[in-house]
Amino acid sequence: MAARRGRRRTCETGEPMEAESGDSGSQGGAQVYLPGRGPPLREGEELVMDEEAYVLYHRAQTGAPCLSFDIVRDHLGDNRTELPLSLYLCAGTQAESAQSNRLMMLRMHNLHGTKPPPSEGSDEEEDEEDEEDEEDRKPQLELAMVPHYGGINRVRVSWLGEEPVAGVWSEKGQVEVFALRRLLQVVDDPQAMATFLRDEQARVKPIFAFAGHMGEGFALDWSSRVPGRLLTGDCQKNIHLWTPTDGGSWHVDQRPFVGHARSVEDLQWSPTEDTVFASCSADASIRIWDIRAAPSKACMLTTATAHDGDVNVISWSRREPFLLSGGDDGALKVWDLRQFKSGSPVATFKQHVAPVTSVEWHPQDSGVFAASGADNQITQWDLAVERDPEAGDAETDPALVDLPQQLLFVHQGETDLKELHWHPQCPGVLVSTALSGFTVFRTISV
Repeated sequence: MAARRGRRRTCETGEPMEAESGDSGSQGGAQVYLPGRGPPLREGEELVMDEEAYVLYHRAQTGAPCLSFDIVRDHLGDNRTELPLSLYLCAGTQAESAQSNRLMMLRMHNLHGTKPPPSEGSDEEEDEEDEEDEEDRKPQLELAMVPHYGGINRVRVSWLGEEPVAGVWSEKGQVEVFALRRLLQVVDDPQAMATFLRDEQARVKPIFAFAGHMGEGFALDWSSRVPGRLLTGDCQKNIHLWTPTDGGSWHVDQRPFVGHARSVEDLQWSPTEDTVFASCSADASIRIWDIRAAPSKACMLTTATAHDGDVNVISWSRREPFLLSGGDDGALKVWDLRQFKSGSPVATFKQHVAPVTSVEWHPQDSGVFAASGADNQITQWDLAVERDPEAGDAETDPALVDLPQQLLFVHQGETDLKELHWHPQCPGVLVSTALSGFTVFRTISV
């Protein structure tokens, strides 16, 4: 289930998320529900999804939950808004036993938009047509899996020319690279899938592996500017640079980038400079590095206390010189890299009431970003939104009065949210993973 904040990008107000009570004697009927603001859900109350707040909404489960996934860029075209939608995800499981884990390729297709509510005067004939239509509108999922020993902490996908690959951080302390071409083929072709399951699945191995981190980690990012260039960071505070070699392999520099005092939580290459990257850490800092310097001297800028506690995630805008961060303190902060030396963010938002688990800028809309938290909220934001002074005090609900103007939408109903990504080719489409499974949705706000 999910719910919306109610403000569109134009600052109109609509029906927000509601909690409904099964108690006929309860006062007030449906009420706005926001974690950490107002009373908690009482016994007998449940969140009710406002379907009119979504253009698209689908859920999928794959067995063992996935801590991390990435969207695979495909050849179906950019700026796709026509429904039904098709998309490809690469994900890794966190199963109860090490040998039960899988690296997976998912093809989700026939993803139709949300249906408008039935009109009051609909008759039986229309109902029968609706049932037939319902069958045609069923979402489809194809799944190709390969064995992976150990839970998968993070997955990131890149294209090396025409070859798609996945970088995989294992809880067993090594980083592996898997070729994805065959997995993409078999989720598109039932005959190829049958051959794969029969003859190939059990034999799939990584094309490269690095065990020099001496422990597990989570941070991993492919360069968008230099194909094959990779950064990996571990819980022992070390960051290593991978450089692709001519033979389709990698050279991993054994000298780590030194600077952080605790676990490296996330890494982001600059989208505009080949040699620059950012890192964040459980030591509360964010650092900017340049790989042209020796690893021990490569840290160029530091904000030592970026958050009150661990900095979990960062995202580097492809449109503006902005870095977005989320921490254990539940705060979302926007950093202008032109003023990074000041140590002060240009914006701070506090909507989440638990650690932020994922952040990402919208790939096309420069001021828009999304975040997920351990409070089971996904929030959508727009830095460009300002309250319309002529609209008056339309939002009379006390739960909404103190919300930040830039908060567009709050999605709820997931359990133990871990990661989200905007689809780079389908504007406004968000995909998330949680203990409760995958969710694909687009809101009316973005």
